[in-house]
Amino acid sequence: MSTARTIILTARETGERLDRYVARLTGLSRSQVHNLIEQGHILINGKPSKPSYISSNGDQIVVHVPAVEPSPALIPEAMPLHIVYEDEDLLVVDKPAGIAVYPAPGHPSRTLMNAIMAHYPEITSIEGSVRPGIVHRLDKNTSGLIVVAKNRSAQMELMAQIKQRAVVKKYLVVVRGRPEPDEATIEARIGRHPRDRKRMAVVQNGRESHTDYRVLRPLNGFSLVEATLHTGRTHQIRVHFAHIGHPVAGDAVYGVRLPFLERQFLHAHVLGFRLPRTGQDVQFTSNLPPDLRQALELLAPDSTNPGRAR
Repeated sequence: MSTARTIILTARETGERLDRYVARLTGLSRSQVHNLIEQGHILINGKPSKPSYISSNGDQIVVHVPAVEPSPALIPEAMPLHIVYEDEDLLVVDKPAGIAVYPAPGHPSRTLMNAIMAHYPEITSIEGSVRPGIVHRLDKNTSGLIVVAKNRSAQMELMAQIKQRAVVKKYLVVVRGRPEPDEATIEARIGRHPRDRKRMAVVQNGRESHTDYRVLRPLNGFSLVEATLHTGRTHQIRVHFAHIGHPVAGDAVYGVRLPFLERQFLHAHVLGFRLPRTGQDVQFTSNLPPDLRQALELLAPDSTNPGRAR
């Protein structure tokens, strides 16, 4: 495991792109620098920036290089796997809450990737991919639909659809209060929190982030909302709703805790895309799991349960 380090530079030259300049002076690869900038780990005069930023004489550049732990070995593990669709190119899985998508420090096993490898061992043969088959992700405590590619061509095609914003991703969310108006768009740039690097935040020089929402029904001090993602930033829905003053129910990081819900009320309930081999448009739907259905009942305006949120 490498240790975290911070490099402080003062630009003495002008006219060079930030990613090239930092790579040249630190010995990091340009791709490493690009990723650090995108993740908000490189600040220019105290603010996040872009790889294409042109440095000016006197700019203070702070480069935070996080500690890197070796990736856990990918080991097949027989686990329940709710597959809603499968063909020769991909699987669509209904992921339960509490399961991470792939191994990482802190959860080296019992992930969705481990379960998929047990179901389809050939997935590890995908070349050029650190996380074979992974196209997008869901937070560990978010339930719902996720697509996983079985081969490199399908993975690249699905990733291209996501980049083109051609993939339909809708979530059921409960937020505190009632957003106004009932239908709107949240466009607010998201990047690393300037003081807490483990959190995301709306920041001026963050990455473009776009969420549409519509209120489905009011609850007791909360609202059931359908959120449509047009970009896929880390914690996007949770950060966007906190930003507009209506944090996600049950979210211990950005939202408001509920005594009867152990995770955020966030469920990926619609997923649509084009099948890589045929180009056919497909769309899948997942119903709320039992814990979220129960929470919804307890939050209903006519609920008489003494443990409901107030």
